[in-house]
This record gives sequence, C-alpha cells and structure tokens, in this order.
Amino acid sequence: MPASAGPPSFAFGPDTFAFRNEIRARHPDESELYAHYCFVLAKGLRQFFQNARFDPDAPRLSHAEYAARVRAIAARPPWEGALPPAERVVIPGYAHLRAFSAAEEAAVKEGLGSPVGTWLHWTNWRVTRPVSKGHQAEVADEIARELAHGRLVQLLVTNWPIPELNHTVVAYGFDDRVDRVDFKIWDPNETEGPGIVTFDRLAQRFWATDVYATRPGPIRVFRMYYAPLL
Repeated sequence: MPASAGPPSFAFGPDTFAFRNEIRARHPDESELYAHYCFVLAKGLRQFFQNARFDPDAPRLSHAEYAARVRAIAARPPWEGALPPAERVVIPGYAHLRAFSAAEEAAVKEGLGSPVGTWLHWTNWRVTRPVSKGHQAEVADEIARELAHGRLVQLLVTNWPIPELNHTVVAYGFDDRVDRVDFKIWDPNETEGPGIVTFDRLAQRFWATDVYATRPGPIRVFRMYYAPLL
C-alpha cells in the first residue's frame, strides 16, 4: 500500500458542491432549509465524479434541462464503475461541479432528489451496534485499497449513543503515518475545507480528528453504497 493515495483527478473545491447540508437544530426558525440531505450530497458527489463531464465552452441550458441532466447522473448507482468520458452526462457551460452548483443551485438540488430513501436505507441501523476492533481494521484496509485504486469512498460515521454524530462523509485520500492512517474527507456540512478521520493502528479504532461540529474522539466507521444492498 502506498504512503499516500487517492483519486488523482479529484480536487477538493472544484469537484465538490458549493452549497452545504444544513443542521436544522442550528436554524430552528428557518422553514426553507436544505437540511437532512447529507446522504444525498455524499452519494451525489461520487455520482458526479464517476458519471459527469463538464464542458465550459458549450452553451448553457435552462433550469429544467440542467435538472434533468443531474437526475440522469444521480440515477446511476454509485457502486458501479466510473463511465468513460465519451459516455458521461455532459454539463455544458461550466468548468466544474463547484461552479455549476453555485450558479445552478436550485437545479442541482432538484435533480439530486429527495433524502427520504437514504433515511430508510436498511444499513443505517448499524450505528446502534457495537463492532469489533478487527472489523474496524478491515474497514480501514478496504477504504485505503479503494482510494489507492482511484475511487472515492462514502462512509457512515457515528459516535452513537452520543447524539452528536450520525452522519456521512466521503474519503478522497489518505496519508499512512505508520502508527495511524489519516483519511482526508469531504463533509456535506462543511464546504470550505477538508476534514480528517483517523484510524489508530495501535488501538484499532477510528477517531474523529477533524469532523465538522464533532468533538475529537472515538467513532465507528462503515462503508456506504458500495454494493446493491450495502
């Protein structure tokens, strides 16, 4: 395994959404809030990375046409391999996802769809169950292998029963520091900079090193949407 790895074509910023998933508890008086969409955005980030191609020189489209193209991108399961450039859904008029989602926020949100299906996904119950050190070591190895092969990895992260972190992030790189592995993450709740989830090889557990609105401490980590039922 290399000392550092991740999809070489992925860049934090250009390849991420310009808007965030909001935390409703922090905005109790706002009715029109884009909240509880963290799973939609994390899955969508992978789907854009695997299925979309941007053409900044092509003419721009209408709101309805952009929403339809986003729906086509989001319709392809994230566990399927990345499409070759010629088969990808073209997003004309923009150079990358950040620019597109900043200018066409409403169309992107409409195309990504409702979060209800992600809430009901049967694997969400895992946050309530204890896991072994061996299981977490295996998850860390799987994440590193996927990243080394150039694939983004969506993670379910939790410190339940503390009612603080039941969330999803996307790992896009790692640094192997011998006694630990630092996984670089994109967090749907934080658009401005990357976070870090660490796997401690000595303790054989994950640690919330730098996760938005989460105190540093032990967490449990699971992979998400990497197979039809998982």
